[in-house]
Amino acid sequence: MKVRTIEAIPLAYPEPNDNGATRHLCLVRLTTDDGVVGWGESITQWPEASRATREIIDGMAPLVIGRPVTDVIGIWHTLVDHAWWYGWRGGIAYNAIAAIDIALWDAKGRTLGASLLELLGGPVHDRLPAIASCHAFKPALDDLVTDMGSWVAAGLHGVKVGFGKKGDSRLGYGHDRDVRFVRLLREAIGPDAELMVDLGVAVYWDPPTAISRVHAFAEHDLSWIEEPLGPWDPSGYARLRAATDVAIAWGEREWDARGYDEVLGTGCVDVVGVDPGRVRGITGFQQIAARVEAARRTLNAHAWSSAIVSAASLAASFASPAARLFELKPLPNPMQDELVEHPIIHQGGWMLPPAGPGLGVEVIPDVVERYRLDR
Repeated sequence: MKVRTIEAIPLAYPEPNDNGATRHLCLVRLTTDDGVVGWGESITQWPEASRATREIIDGMAPLVIGRPVTDVIGIWHTLVDHAWWYGWRGGIAYNAIAAIDIALWDAKGRTLGASLLELLGGPVHDRLPAIASCHAFKPALDDLVTDMGSWVAAGLHGVKVGFGKKGDSRLGYGHDRDVRFVRLLREAIGPDAELMVDLGVAVYWDPPTAISRVHAFAEHDLSWIEEPLGPWDPSGYARLRAATDVAIAWGEREWDARGYDEVLGTGCVDVVGVDPGRVRGITGFQQIAARVEAARRTLNAHAWSSAIVSAASLAASFASPAARLFELKPLPNPMQDELVEHPIIHQGGWMLPPAGPGLGVEVIPDVVERYRLDR
């Protein structure tokens, strides 16, 4: 039960949930000497990052090949130690370690006949509410509201809307239009559904703008505001925290436990976003989850790439008492609906504890080949 091969596979695919933009990720296919295959993923976003991640995975492979597939934690520390010069507190090395680590956990579970959730200690939730995690890109507010209202009507427990994303919605730029949209959306999804707003890389607010917007949104029961001031603005977030009772979400672009300690240490975060595809995998995720649990904050596992990271995030969410919901892409897309035999879906608006060995998803190799960049 030793690792025999590791293959890094960069992919590119059109994402309907991102206005049809081409998105990039890097998979790992790990094979043991008895034929067990484990899959991992890094959310690289850009082609150059995928190429660089592939090179680092290829360079790290000799440190993993020949090791027992069950030695996940020991291998993780070996890789972290190896990357001391080019992987200090973040960067492409973390992407590479993430993909390898997730593949190891998958292969370990398959080898032992256990699910990832079982390996993490079992579920602490019977179920988790599922919400639609979307980007607003249509120009007409009525069209956006109609789409989002239909997702909640179909059973989802709420909507998280990305402002300042690709497309022509122009949300995030004008106070009155933004507030009108939030009001219309609340009317469409009803009083009990979750409603979150997530600021994108195209637009961030300064503290006075954020305070004004959040006060106005709060009149329509905003559940949380995500990264309104970007990834790091402690003094700005302190001003926002003092001015509003609306939950503040940020931290998604941190890389490791030390970075998340700094975010939590500001006292200005209520919802902490963590992505196993960039925080050095499930092993890194677990370190961060422990910090979030100890701080009594909400853990929000990012799952906005392929079904591989979604499966990892789902198991990690069910293993953490700090998780309280799970995000799903609402529109069918290649990396969720084509990549695996049984896509990850909600059951009447609820996510149930994942089962099956390892990650619990069966990757379809032909789909991997269809979207890979290095054929």
